[in-house]
Amino acid sequence: MRLALSSEDIASRYPYKETAPPSKFYFTPLSASHPQPLSFSPRVPTSRSGLSNDHIAISLVINIPTIWPCSQGIPIGYTAIMLAVLASMGGFIFGYDTGQISDILLMPDFLQRFAQCTDRSDASTCHFSIVREGLIVALLSIGTMIGALGGSWTADFLGRRLAMTAECLIFMVGVIVQITSNHVWAQFAVGRLISGLGVGALSAAVPMYQAETAPPPIRGSLTATYQLFITFGILVAYCIGIGTRNIEGSGSWRTLVGIGLIWPLILGLGILTMPESPRWLASKGRHDEARVSLARSRGIPLEEAEHNRTINREMEDMLSALEYEKGIKAGFWDCFSPRDKQLYRTLLMMTLQMFQQLTGANYFFYYGATVFQSVGISDSYITQIILGAVNFGCTFLGMYVMEKFGRRVPLILGGIWQSAWLFVFAAAGTAKDPSTNPGIGKLMIISACFFILGYASTWAPGVWILTGETFPTRTRSYQASIAAMSNWLWNFLLAFFTPFIVNAIGFRYGFIFAACNLTGAVVVYFFLYESSDLSLESVDMMYCDPDCKPWTSRSWAPEGFADRADLVVQDRAAVKHKAPEGIEEARLEKVEVPNRQV
Repeated sequence: MRLALSSEDIASRYPYKETAPPSKFYFTPLSASHPQPLSFSPRVPTSRSGLSNDHIAISLVINIPTIWPCSQGIPIGYTAIMLAVLASMGGFIFGYDTGQISDILLMPDFLQRFAQCTDRSDASTCHFSIVREGLIVALLSIGTMIGALGGSWTADFLGRRLAMTAECLIFMVGVIVQITSNHVWAQFAVGRLISGLGVGALSAAVPMYQAETAPPPIRGSLTATYQLFITFGILVAYCIGIGTRNIEGSGSWRTLVGIGLIWPLILGLGILTMPESPRWLASKGRHDEARVSLARSRGIPLEEAEHNRTINREMEDMLSALEYEKGIKAGFWDCFSPRDKQLYRTLLMMTLQMFQQLTGANYFFYYGATVFQSVGISDSYITQIILGAVNFGCTFLGMYVMEKFGRRVPLILGGIWQSAWLFVFAAAGTAKDPSTNPGIGKLMIISACFFILGYASTWAPGVWILTGETFPTRTRSYQASIAAMSNWLWNFLLAFFTPFIVNAIGFRYGFIFAACNLTGAVVVYFFLYESSDLSLESVDMMYCDPDCKPWTSRSWAPEGFADRADLVVQDRAAVKHKAPEGIEEARLEKVEVPNRQV
């Protein structure tokens, strides 16, 4: 590290004596009991250009083991990981609710109570009309869409944590309405609508909370845990469903639905033990609390929060952004202002959330048991579990992919990959009847698994990561809600109209999804900016830079860096060549400066 220090700077910061030549440079971590001497070698520049007479140039190398885990030079506390995992229970809640309905629709007692039957005592004579089945499945999505819109105001008014607790309570009310249903299908559907209100609000609050609290180097991975837990929830619902389907009477579906009360309890109570979003606290003028929140998520002792360089730098960035935003009156309608590409970003994320639904993934998750039953699989529950396991396992790969390769490339390649396998799925199902041709049925299952592999590795986590990191602080809650609303709107449209479409065109439905995946890849290439490795404030600067284009954004970096690669290299070099900012703030105990002109 190279320092240019004026004598006034040294005098104001560190004690020194202008007497003998320098002998020792003492670096003392606050956790150490004694100063540790380091070698010190002043280098007098051959040229005095850029340095006044009262400056000296000092070069030194410090090699100290890192106490706290770091990534790209930024310290990471275990609290950051815990809060991301705990907040992601919001995704688990949605995933569980999504996965259970596919199995519930096939349970004999549920059919006898809520379907249209010629003989109520015989489940084989019962079936759901397309409209009734569509409403039972899709009313959850209507609730989520409304909840997502209201989630922004709730998160801004109550704070991110209390908002999540309140939304968990709403979800639990919906579950109670469902399990108390007896013979009126509308009550069950309304219960799903109420639960959807909570799930939708959580879908806006959770990625936003994770993005605002997570350290920048691992923000993508931690935000991706939301999608990971969605897939985990789906898989758990499938597994519990296969266990409860043989329970006699209403216990088969009531147990499956009732277990859903456990998950919001974990999230609603557990999130209160986590730090509040530092950006929300700073926006409310609670700067000391914001500093403590940052310290907890960075793994820095609370007593060092006030003097730690990492915390001070992040606080300065936040406060500078907030100071700038104070001069801009921000409200809901500012999300649609062309200024600072606000409208651009709002429409972009609404479009990406739409295309996440149009990938076709929920076609398998909502109606998978029915789809594979029509393919001729004797036990479609088992196939559901296989799909769910592939979805869950590959989301771990997605967390790595989105962190390693950024946002744009995985989404572009993922769209192409998914399109190819959906084309195979649709072509096979259209060419021959899979119910009478086992080979075709197996090919369709394999292609569905490879499609899910691509989806879980790219579009599933990627879009939620971008929802949390694309918008500026002043309107982030509103825009995140609008983006989530777009997701749930298309979720509803697909959930409700899929039975009608499949009834009309069968497996050719896959061709529509294949085309949508290709279109999504094109949209990403021409419109999405690369936001990996940047702080949220730098992402905002990038979108506002008129010289930066989406296809060149991978090399953009904040002022002072040559490009994005230079930013990463310098951050990593900082870990090797200076006192890691993840450890407790260092003190310069003693610096002796020669009493001479340089």
